[in-house]
Amino acid sequence: MNKPVLLVIDDDAQVLAAVRRDLRARYRESYTVISASSGEEALATIRELKARGDSLAIVISDQRMPGMQGNDVLAQSRDVYPLARRVMLTAYSDIDAAIKAINVAHLDHYLSKPWDPPEEYLFPVIDDLLDAWQAEYLPEAKGLRLVGHQWSPRSHEIKDFLAGNLIPYRWLDVARNPDTRSLLDAAGIGASELPALFFEDGSALRNPEPRQVAESLGRSLSAALDLYDLVIVGAGPAGLGAAVYGASEGLRTLLLDRHAPGGQAGSSSRIENYLGFPAGVSGSELTRRAVMQAQRLGAELLVPLEVTGVSIDAGYKHLTLSDGREIVTRTMLAATGMEYREHPAPGVADHMGAGVYYGAATTEAPAFSDRRVLVVGGGNSAGQAAMYLARYAKDVQIVVRRESFRDTMSRYLIEQIEKTPNIRLRARTELERVEGNGHVERVALKLDDGASQVEEIDAVFVFIGTKPRSDWLPAGVLRDARGFVITGRDLSVDAGYARIWKERREPMTLETSAPGVFAAGDIRAGAMNRVASAVGEGSMVVRFVHDYLALT
Repeated sequence: MNKPVLLVIDDDAQVLAAVRRDLRARYRESYTVISASSGEEALATIRELKARGDSLAIVISDQRMPGMQGNDVLAQSRDVYPLARRVMLTAYSDIDAAIKAINVAHLDHYLSKPWDPPEEYLFPVIDDLLDAWQAEYLPEAKGLRLVGHQWSPRSHEIKDFLAGNLIPYRWLDVARNPDTRSLLDAAGIGASELPALFFEDGSALRNPEPRQVAESLGRSLSAALDLYDLVIVGAGPAGLGAAVYGASEGLRTLLLDRHAPGGQAGSSSRIENYLGFPAGVSGSELTRRAVMQAQRLGAELLVPLEVTGVSIDAGYKHLTLSDGREIVTRTMLAATGMEYREHPAPGVADHMGAGVYYGAATTEAPAFSDRRVLVVGGGNSAGQAAMYLARYAKDVQIVVRRESFRDTMSRYLIEQIEKTPNIRLRARTELERVEGNGHVERVALKLDDGASQVEEIDAVFVFIGTKPRSDWLPAGVLRDARGFVITGRDLSVDAGYARIWKERREPMTLETSAPGVFAAGDIRAGAMNRVASAVGEGSMVVRFVHDYLALT
């Protein structure tokens, strides 16, 4: 297989030669560096690479060139190679153009000229972008391959597990890919045994569950220690923040999640208001960085493992897993966040995984290329999903009951949606019914005047209200009427506080009514429901864990 390509574009021959020289000096062992002197030449080269089946890792383009400008080249390159990283070369006076390119071309980085020395100003940026590209890059002919039916709930479950755990794989739909028949016949796998997961060594799993997949990939599902200082349940932003700080400060730290790290934020196609990422960052990329950081510092991560109950004996927390095993810890953090509420419309439950999806836009979007999809919900998650789906689907409709989503969605998302021609807002409208034979084919929408309108739709992505995942916690952990966990000083106003809390001290900030059991992120009553605040709360918990351990 040919090496992935790094493409440099600049009409200035001197600059072009300098960039090409620096990149070849650093990356020639693993990448092929090629160049173009104009935007038109670059796009022709990109199309040729695609036709040959070569991989394009990074496009680095100057902004001011005769003919086609750099931001136009980068924007059009995204249509051919959506995963390739895009970098703009700018002079100091072109910063406004770079900012524009962030929104229009989804620029990943911009570099100011000159970049000398490259060891300080060029290579660290390219290294980081290449690492991110490698994490998402899917080889054409090798690696993990999942064969199944697009409308199979189990196929969706495995796809969602692989994508959520940042495991590269290739999806092969038996209805669309004729090559799958020979692959299945050679392995002796029948239609009733799908989905089938093929590994690089030729072995395969028939109709697997996520746990089997994890074990076959060599991921440990057994705790390394008999006793931990801190066990974190839920690997969303709050849990990952706690894992990073807990491990870095010497605590024996274990992080558990029933599905995949990242939580709801991990499935976000683009987070644009997180500190330090001016071009935005996908939830999967932010998750990948956080997981690598936590593990490098010594945190242990076990996925997929579900905690079904907790008991406390002499201060020790005994966590019962769904397979009957038990994990013991001195302190515990509940960071299981929230989950989407089930939509009550008839037909929704019948088509789960077969055209109806809760979240999962980044997992399923490519399958709906040139199709029509419906997004239900008016929050940021719905807006981010709509923007991502619009890359593939020919028609994306957002259904909201309100007049608009200006009170529920961030301004930057509203502006992006308004500029995207294949996204339509259906205000004052509700999803009334979902219909189809084996998969979603049409929906009935209820308008504000009471009339019902039937439309042909291929998929429904639901992002309606959420509820906390707190039912696994013991009865001694007080919750409000909606199920959110009460912490800190807020406990003192709860009617059950005096009956349950028997310590001589007051509860610490983020501590629940069970001593040594903490809560952070969206599961906590009064949480801010932002990625940054969840990370902050998870980080804060480690300080209180130290204080608690010093008292016991």
